[in-house]
Amino acid sequence: TAQEKFHKGFSPLMPGFKYVPFNDLEAVRKAVDGKTCAILVEPIQGEGGVNCPGPGYLEGLRKICDEKGLLLIFDEVQVGMGRTGKLFAYEHYGVEPDIMTLAKSLAGGVPIGALLMKEAVAEGFKPGDHASTFGGNPLATAAGVAAVQAILEEGMVENSREVGAYFLSRLQEIARELELVQEVRGKGLILGMELKKEGASVVKEMLEKGFLINCTMGNVLRFLPPLIVTRQEVDRLIEALRDVLRKMG
Repeated sequence: TAQEKFHKGFSPLMPGFKYVPFNDLEAVRKAVDGKTCAILVEPIQGEGGVNCPGPGYLEGLRKICDEKGLLLIFDEVQVGMGRTGKLFAYEHYGVEPDIMTLAKSLAGGVPIGALLMKEAVAEGFKPGDHASTFGGNPLATAAGVAAVQAILEEGMVENSREVGAYFLSRLQEIARELELVQEVRGKGLILGMELKKEGASVVKEMLEKGFLINCTMGNVLRFLPPLIVTRQEVDRLIEALRDVLRKMG
């Protein structure tokens, strides 16, 4: 992450990274030099404020990588596994990465992470190169298999897409009603509402009403409900949120 507040306590960090603004292809081109080996990006930013890529951005990154002989790495830890209404977020944009990282919902809450890569990249590894003490843990991997089966077989991706579109439309209703709301954005069941004021108090009041949301970047309310959420549950949250935001003015 490029956010300094998350670096504290984790030094020394992996050296060699350059950070550029999201959605800025020209900044990417300027940052690439003879030592660059890869471009790493979240297809849809989560902690950065639920930011979706602009038209041509991911395609542009793929083109730069192909022209320069670089690897394109997508971080789908937060947006993968059905969260955006497709199994992987990159599917919305028709751009395939060379490497992809997964975690979080991959095992339904059991700690697990995975590194996926194209065959040509995988040929650069040999057994033991990417080993870790708890890598391939039987409990975690069994949970991962079960979670993936449930996501694929129980219609969770479709529910994320359909209920997510409904959720987005309900948030947009509030945006049209209240001057406090700057913008609503997202895909599937990762949605953000950018406010013109700080959002911490909204998170606290929503928790008191029984709804767990969070706030990123100081003023972006982020909604990440379970993939099995229903329209009725969305409606209850919307009414609570409307009440809280109206009181804020």
